[in-house]
Amino acid sequence: MNHRRIIAHFDLDAFFVSVECIHDPSLKGKPLIVGGSKERGVVTACSYETRKFGVHSAMPMATAMRLCPQATVVKGTRGEYSRYSRMVTEIIAAKAPLFEKASIDEFYIDLTGMDTYFDPWQWTIDLRQEIIEKTGLPISFAIATNKMIAKIATNEAKPNGYIQVPAGMEKEYLAPLAVNTIPGIGKQTYQHLLNAGIKTIGDITLRSEKEMEQILGHYGMELWQKAHGRHDGAVTPYHEAKSVSTENTFEANTNETGFLLSELVRMAEKIGFELRQDDKMTGCVTVKIRYSDFETKSRQTSIPYTFYDDELIPVAKDLFHKLYKKGEHVRLLGVKFSELTNEARQTNLFENTEKKSSLYKAIDSVKNRFGKSAIGRGKPT
Repeated sequence: MNHRRIIAHFDLDAFFVSVECIHDPSLKGKPLIVGGSKERGVVTACSYETRKFGVHSAMPMATAMRLCPQATVVKGTRGEYSRYSRMVTEIIAAKAPLFEKASIDEFYIDLTGMDTYFDPWQWTIDLRQEIIEKTGLPISFAIATNKMIAKIATNEAKPNGYIQVPAGMEKEYLAPLAVNTIPGIGKQTYQHLLNAGIKTIGDITLRSEKEMEQILGHYGMELWQKAHGRHDGAVTPYHEAKSVSTENTFEANTNETGFLLSELVRMAEKIGFELRQDDKMTGCVTVKIRYSDFETKSRQTSIPYTFYDDELIPVAKDLFHKLYKKGEHVRLLGVKFSELTNEARQTNLFENTEKKSSLYKAIDSVKNRFGKSAIGRGKPT
C-alpha cells in the first residue's frame, strides 16, 4: 500500500541569536547582530528586530552598522551553538522514526505511514513543545507532502509558529508567494524571471513547461514542476552519513611515537579533505589503537562542528596521547570523524574564518588536481 508522504520541516528561529539571548536575557527583543567587530567581518546572524532595518546574514558589518547603528554586536560562541544543536538533535532522535539533519538548525522528519497510529500534526506540535521546554529555543515547523513545500511553509510560519499544507493544496498554497521563495533561486535567475513577467510562483503555472524551458533551459522545466508543488527529494536518514574514517595496519608493529603521530596527522588530513569535499562538518573525533596482541582501544570526544585540519589534528593528537600505552607496539591506528552535518555554510561565516576558508579552498584545489597527498603539513623544526 502506497502511503501519501507526510514530511515535517523544523527550523530553529534566528538560532545563533536565540542562543545568545538564553545566555544574556537582557538582549531579548533588541536589535542584535552576531558577527565580528563593528568595523570588520560579516554578519553571521541577526535578530528579527535588526532585519527590519534591512540587515541580513553575510552582509559586511560596516554596512549593517550603517543600517542599524543601535544594534548590539556579540562575537558568537561556536561551541555553544554546537551544544544546543546537539540537544535538539537528541530530542528529535529519541522520538522521530526517520529524520535528516539538514544543517546546524534545520531538520526534516518523515512521518509517512505513521498516521495509522497517531495524528502527525499533534505529534509534531508536541515535539516542538518538548524542544522549546527543554532548550528554551524558539522553533518553527511546517508539515506538507514533500520537503520543498515543508521548507517554504516553515519560512512563512516564522517566527515561532507552525503551518500545515493539506495534501492536494500544494499548488494553491504556493501560487501567491514570490517566485524567489522557491529554494535555490539566486539573484540572476530571479531577475531573469522578473524580466519575463514572472513575479509569483503562480505565474509559472500559467506558462507551459515548454515556455519555461525557453526562458531558463532545463532549470525552467524543474521550476515548472516545483511551482505545481511537485518535489520528490527523500529525507536522508541522519544515521546513514554518520562518519568518515580511515585506518592503517602497519607492515611491522611499531612503538615509534614520532612515526605514529605523523601517520595520525596524515589520516586526519585525508578525511578532513573528504569532509570539505562533501561540504560536511564533524562534531566528534575518535582515535583507535590496536596493539600487537590484538587488544583494541578507542577514545572519542565531542567538539564544536568543524572541517578544518588545524582544529581537528590537535584533538586527534590529544586523544592519541591519552590512549597510547607508552612503549607498546602498535599494529593498527585509526581516525574517525562522526556526528556529521551539512552546516559548512554557517560556520564559514565566523569572524577570522574567511581567510582560513580561502586557504583551505586553495589547498583542496591543489589536492584535487595533483592527488590527496600533493600537499601536506610541514613538520615542526
